Amino acid sequence: MRTKQTSESFVLSAIISLSGGFQDAYTYNLRDKVFANAQTGNIVLMSQHIMSGEWVQGLHYLMPIFAFAVGILVAEQLSHRFKHSKKMHWRQMVVLLEIIILAGVAFIPTSYNMLANALVSLACAMQVQSFRKVNGYPYASTMCIGNLRSGTDSFSVFLRSREKGALKKALHYYGIIFVFAIGAGVGGILSLKLGIRSILISSAILFVAFVMMMKKHMKIK
Repeated sequence: MRTKQTSESFVLSAIISLSGGFQDAYTYNLRDKVFANAQTGNIVLMSQHIMSGEWVQGLHYLMPIFAFAVGILVAEQLSHRFKHSKKMHWRQMVVLLEIIILAGVAFIPTSYNMLANALVSLACAMQVQSFRKVNGYPYASTMCIGNLRSGTDSFSVFLRSREKGALKKALHYYGIIFVFAIGAGVGGILSLKLGIRSILISSAILFVAFVMMMKKHMKIK
């Protein structure tokens, strides 16, 4: 028997990814077609607008990119400063901060979309930095390209060697991608129906993760 942090469990990782998909759909649908998580897409759109002389539109994509970088810094600092905290695990602190930030975004009017997008990207980056493994496999909770590459690589190994461990690894990655897609689909529908307050659903999803993390470790064989 060995111990594994709850933060690495598939169920918790799926919940975190569900929220990540929701956030991306929310900002794209309601906050000026900006991605909360997919900074590659933001960089492409930013460059396109800037090179077309559309500086203001380009700024809409630059701010989330900058905020994402800041979010990585914040999460890394929290992990270092509170690594040995007895009262609350540092990853729980990150999730709690993310819940608060997203709840605040729900009350930012559309006239301040740039601020709203920056805050969501900040929260997403903190999540990406803090949750990087699922059952011991490196993964990304708010984007799919790395997971798709890793999953397909493992599936290819399975096809060649029939190694069950490789298939299990591939299924973990594909499962996370599927859950992210569900979150994006649900987020897309609900954001259009409920408006800017719909991001509160993402906060609620993360609250479930926060409660789960109160259990420090799980036993696995």
